[in-house]
Amino acid sequence: MQKSKSFALCALAALAIQPAIAQQAYPSKPIKLMVGFAPGGSGDIAARLVAEKLTQELKQPVIVENRPGAGGNIGAELVARAAPDGYTLLVSSTGQIVINPSLYKKMSINPMKDLAPIILIQNEHNLMVVNPSIPAKTLKEFVAYAKTVSTPITFASPGQGSPAHLAGELMNQAAGLKMLHVPYKGSSAAVSDLLAGHVVMAIDNMPALLPQVKAGKLRALAVASTHRAAAAPDIPTMDEAGLAGYVVPAWKGLMAPAGTPKPIIDKLNAAVLKMLAMPDVRQRMVDIGAEPAGGTPERFGELIKAETAKWSMLVKSTGTTLD
Repeated sequence: MQKSKSFALCALAALAIQPAIAQQAYPSKPIKLMVGFAPGGSGDIAARLVAEKLTQELKQPVIVENRPGAGGNIGAELVARAAPDGYTLLVSSTGQIVINPSLYKKMSINPMKDLAPIILIQNEHNLMVVNPSIPAKTLKEFVAYAKTVSTPITFASPGQGSPAHLAGELMNQAAGLKMLHVPYKGSSAAVSDLLAGHVVMAIDNMPALLPQVKAGKLRALAVASTHRAAAAPDIPTMDEAGLAGYVVPAWKGLMAPAGTPKPIIDKLNAAVLKMLAMPDVRQRMVDIGAEPAGGTPERFGELIKAETAKWSMLVKSTGTTLD
């Protein structure tokens, strides 16, 4: 009887320490890194850099999976509904986390409740570019040109309701223009038509556009930031170029399903912080028009809360809503 009791107690003790052992062993299998947008965009670029470095740091494969659609909502929902065990993560972006809740009348998840912040990976500049067929060399010349042409200026975005879409609508509002929005399925498709001249302007994340500017295939007019980009210091801010107060921020972060154990969140945060301190990573980010970020999960959560409130007001000002 005593032997039976001892066995039972040992069994219970083993069950009690299993979660702790599982946490200590994390990760013990491949990690899926979800991107809610098509390959080639800034989210995909950030995800592949993170995947490369986390694979090295965590000694497990980190696999990027693109699940585009609904302004990033499909990818975000897949992560929010996944097991909170650290094996399904989201490379999140401004649009899907802080803008979509104000844009979409019906969302199946609440990003602030259903996803857990891990770390802010990078801040990005939004860059305004035009096809070289447009004669304007400056923002002021572009605004003047757009007001005189008989055919409306077309601007591209990687999707209806994306930050690039709202950036164009905000420019319409700020500069008194009537540009026509043309949505695409991802930044790559938008850039392809922009290069071909089927659309003539875009304001999108710099990582997706700067290579074409450096190649001389697109002309950059301004960055929609509070300061110039280190990757292209000769390009003025919108404010400097004549559109006072026009700022459209962008960022990428890492998130997990709500309920993910804190030790796992902390381990991932520490791994990305280590990555962001690497000179080669910092240089790669700067070269494409991004700035390494970092910080704690709590700090990232505070940013999400503040930007959700700010974008709610901006979305209302444009009158844009989506089903």
